[in-house]
Parts: sequence; C-alpha cells; structure tokens
Amino acid sequence: MDSLLPVLFALGAAFSNALATVLQRKAALSVPRSDKLRAGLMLDLLRRPLWLGGIAAVITAAVCQAVALATGPLTIVQPLFVLELPLALVVATVLLHGRLSRSGWAAVCAVVAGLATALVAASPAGDATQAPMDRWIPALAVCTGAIAALVLAALRRPEGRARAACFGLATAVSYAVTAALMKTSMHTLDDGGPTAFLTTWQTYGFALFGAAALFLLENAMQAGPLVASQPALTLGDAGVSLALGITVYGEYLRSGWWLLPQLLGVALIVAGVVALARAPLARSLTSEDRPAAEAGAR
Repeated sequence: MDSLLPVLFALGAAFSNALATVLQRKAALSVPRSDKLRAGLMLDLLRRPLWLGGIAAVITAAVCQAVALATGPLTIVQPLFVLELPLALVVATVLLHGRLSRSGWAAVCAVVAGLATALVAASPAGDATQAPMDRWIPALAVCTGAIAALVLAALRRPEGRARAACFGLATAVSYAVTAALMKTSMHTLDDGGPTAFLTTWQTYGFALFGAAALFLLENAMQAGPLVASQPALTLGDAGVSLALGITVYGEYLRSGWWLLPQLLGVALIVAGVVALARAPLARSLTSEDRPAAEAGAR
C-alpha cells in the first residue's frame, strides 16, 4: 500500500490541476470581456463560485503533490503529471460541454497507455530524501543556465511556435526543479517541523523556481499556439524530473532490454500529447477567444 500512496496522490494532483484549469476557464467566460487590462477583473472573479472552486483545486493539487513527493521517488511522481492535459480535456467535455473527436479520445488512450507502459518497464526506484550539496550545485547550475538560455532564445524570436516552445521548455525546467527541491523540503517538514521547514534553503528555492515557472508559463501561453508550448512543457517536465531524480537523489530505472518498451511508451505519450494539443477543445482552455471554446462543442 505504501508504494501506491505516491501514485494515488500524484494522480490526485494531476486531476486537481486539470479541474482547476477547466473551472477557472469557465469562470473567465462568465465575466465581462475587455481588450484592455481591467482592475475589476479579480473582483468579478472573486464573486464567481466556479473561480473560487478552481483556486481550491489548485491548493488541493499542491498538497497532493507535496505528499506524493514526500512518500515516493521523483521519477514516479512527476511523469504522472503528463495526465493533466488528457484529464483537463475529459473534464472539459462535461463542464464546458465540449466534444472530443474519435482521434482525440484515441490520443487520450495513447497517453495513458504510453505512460503505463513506460513506468512499468522503467520500474523507478529509490527512497532518498536528502541530497548532498555536491549534487545540488551542478544540477541547479545546469538548470538555471538552461532556463536563462531558453528565455534568451525565446526573446530573440518573434511570436510564434519557436518562441512558445522555448518558453514552454523553460517553464518545464522550472517546474522540475521546483518539484526536486520540494521533495527535500517536505521531508524536512516531516522530520523537523515548521521551524526546520522555514530554515532550510530548499523551501525558499522551490518558492523561487515555482514563481519563475508561473511567470514563464504565462509568457509561453501568450507567445504562440498551444501545440508548440504544451508538448515542450508536458514532456520537458517529465524528462528533466527523471534526470534530476537520477542525478540528484540517486533514483534508478531498469535498463537493458527494458529500454525498448520504455521508448515505446514515450513514443505513445509524445504522439498523444501533440495530438491533444492540436484539439480545438485544448486551445479553448488557454485562449480568451469565446468562439474557440464554443467550437469545441460543435
């Protein structure tokens, strides 16, 4: 049962994030539109129970992710977040009265089947809760450098797919580092209580990288189409998290002939995520264009 705990909480976090996306999108569609920044927007949203429900779902997702990271390997928890997009689209078919085509449902199945295949074949393992500084320093240096390089690359490109992909990948690296730091921070809270939690550097590290991830995500969504940013974000987060789990926490995956089904699973995930990111219903969850949302229901 203990081995299932991180999986269940990670799935709970993915579902809560998906639900939050849909609830906040539906609430945004119910407030007066404006082409300019409007100071009263937040007040309008605060009066919408759906929007408040979305905030509650975000908080629930954060708690579930923290518990998952505190009880399981990074290499198990973070890859499960690739289910956020499929789950968001499934929830949207109900709450936004949208519709997924047969190819859309096939893509959802491909992501689920691919993730299951990859995780079963990889059989991630490892129970380290702390990592020495000689692992943290090079990992943080490489990730910070990668984020800076991707942001600079994005800023040098006009709005479009390349810019969105660069911002999306920078967001993915930030999310992965946030999760890696959160893992140690949560164990510190469990072992030493609030005082230890507030005095460990990882707590402030994951807060910093988490804030950077949210900022970069907004830029990714505005820079270009979802089909460019979402695959980079979804797949990049899982890939970098795997790398950090192995290099920082000493977690490990099965190798040898097990690499073949792992690669098959990854291929299914990539194909499914790209297909879902092209779906009109997926674009409606990140666009402020009302007709785009309505198009998914036709």
